Amino acid sequence: MYTTRRVEMMAGVALLTLLVIGTVLVLRPFIISLILAAVLAYASWPVYGWLLTRLHDRSGAAAMAMTALLLLTLVTPFAIMGVSLVDNAVELLRVLRETLNRPLPPPPGWLEGIPLAGGYLKGKWMLLMQGDEGAALLQLKQYLLQLPLKDWAIKAGGALGRGVVLISFSVFICFFFYRDGPAITARAQAVMERLAGHRAKQLIEVTAGTVSRVVNGILGTALAQSVLALLGFWIAGLPGAMLLGLLTFFLSIIPMGPPLVWLPAALWLFSQGETGWAIFLAVYGLVVISSIDNVVKPYLISRGGSLPLLLVFMGVLGGLLSFGFIGVFLGPVILAVAYALLSEWMRPAPPLEQPSGTPPS
Repeated sequence: MYTTRRVEMMAGVALLTLLVIGTVLVLRPFIISLILAAVLAYASWPVYGWLLTRLHDRSGAAAMAMTALLLLTLVTPFAIMGVSLVDNAVELLRVLRETLNRPLPPPPGWLEGIPLAGGYLKGKWMLLMQGDEGAALLQLKQYLLQLPLKDWAIKAGGALGRGVVLISFSVFICFFFYRDGPAITARAQAVMERLAGHRAKQLIEVTAGTVSRVVNGILGTALAQSVLALLGFWIAGLPGAMLLGLLTFFLSIIPMGPPLVWLPAALWLFSQGETGWAIFLAVYGLVVISSIDNVVKPYLISRGGSLPLLLVFMGVLGGLLSFGFIGVFLGPVILAVAYALLSEWMRPAPPLEQPSGTPPS
């Protein structure tokens, strides 16, 4: 009898193991999209709730409207960037070659008038026009001219296109998360209670708060900065504005990253004699683009708890290497949630409440 029960138990465990393995294999192509859909649905849930109220609690209509809104605000900009990426890269390459082929002009008169450093800067400028420094500058120009920028743009465009497809599929899944949100939330809470016991509610709150901070504070501000930068580049008449806007999106993850794009762009405009547009872009970049980076982003990230920026930066790079373009969204969220849950789990558990009338043990 004991042997029979043991055989039945082993058979049940083996069957369950095979079922889990089969489920993972079936869902493996969709796991990334499912995770991203859950992140997007939760981060945008307040907007969905507002739409649900305006549509008189018709969940299907609200879910459809929210899905269309996500497609318009999230998928469409990256799709346009992917289509125009190669053309922008070719235009930038042409401008780069024209600029580098020109000889270095004499130093401007105002350079020597800079207090303390004017004479030193003028001397360095003159050395770049002649001697060893001039030869080094010529070698640098030749190296920059040989960069396969067009090939890089084609590869980046392909990766961006694949990322757009995955994001589009995630947005499609979001429709079902919005429509069936309460039922999915109840199931998730039940699973967490089985795994974490009485700390389940607290862990869910930590996870939700972390997702909100990362999505709104990192990815949301990155998207806002890239759109504002693209607008400024387009107004200033910069070639390859779409490519520069995409570059701003990726560099905005790094602290003080956007100035690495708009500052050289302003200097290039100045070198072309477009002094007015150069001043406009410098002021616009400092006041509009970088204000989000220096004011809004730190507030959103720090709201509700501290989050190491190094962890977010590693999440962006690791996600990009592991999952491609879509990893820019997933990487920092996964690492941040893991960090927050580990920190919460290591805290001492609060004592359980004793029933009234029961003496403490």
